[in-house]
Amino acid sequence: MNTLLDSVITALHLIWDLDSTLWSVVVRSVAVSATACLLAYALGVALGAWLAVARFAGRGVVLLILNTLLALPSVVVGLLVYLLLSRTGPLGFLGWLFSFKAMVLAQVILVVPVVTALTRQVVEDVEVLHGEQWASLGAGPCLRGWLLAWDERYALLTIGVAAFGRAISEVGAVMIVGGNIDGFTRVMTTAIALETSKGDLPLALGLGVVLLLVVLLLNLLAVGLRRWGQRQHGPVVVAAKGWVA
Repeated sequence: MNTLLDSVITALHLIWDLDSTLWSVVVRSVAVSATACLLAYALGVALGAWLAVARFAGRGVVLLILNTLLALPSVVVGLLVYLLLSRTGPLGFLGWLFSFKAMVLAQVILVVPVVTALTRQVVEDVEVLHGEQWASLGAGPCLRGWLLAWDERYALLTIGVAAFGRAISEVGAVMIVGGNIDGFTRVMTTAIALETSKGDLPLALGLGVVLLLVVLLLNLLAVGLRRWGQRQHGPVVVAAKGWVA
């Protein structure tokens, strides 16, 4: 018990004293996840909005695959990206393996299905209510999807927050493709795993506390965005994966 208490106290001191080792890992984690989420969000919203209004042969199969990818294990993504970026892989010429870019790519692949699926559900729900009005005015599927997505922009902002939470809490893929190199590719989740195995509990606990605080701030931001959206636009519903406002 004393060892645990001492570790917690030391961890809090590391956070309060702005320990360079700890905060460099935190900054790198946020940078990787923020970059990945910006890319994944742009791609996911575009795909999700189009899938919500498009009708084509095989659409059900596409949606089935998309929903399956929501549960895609991060280690599988890491293995896939590793094979793509290895020297013998098709993208080996890029030289991205064990780099910031490799970790961003892995997180993009993880986050795109989440953003796409949630966006599709939100826009499709609105399509049922208002899609015919836009179609009667001559709006094609792509334009209609973008207009409906803009109409539900507050709900889509909440999806962006959820996507960032998914990215920053991921460990398997970034460990495989980033290599957990100190000072270069070490992020919060991989550092926690490494420091725990080394027995450096204060640093692991300190990173864990910061990670929890980041997740807490994300949830507070999501709540704030939902309430803001309700005031600006009426009730917002994100009817996928249990996200309801």
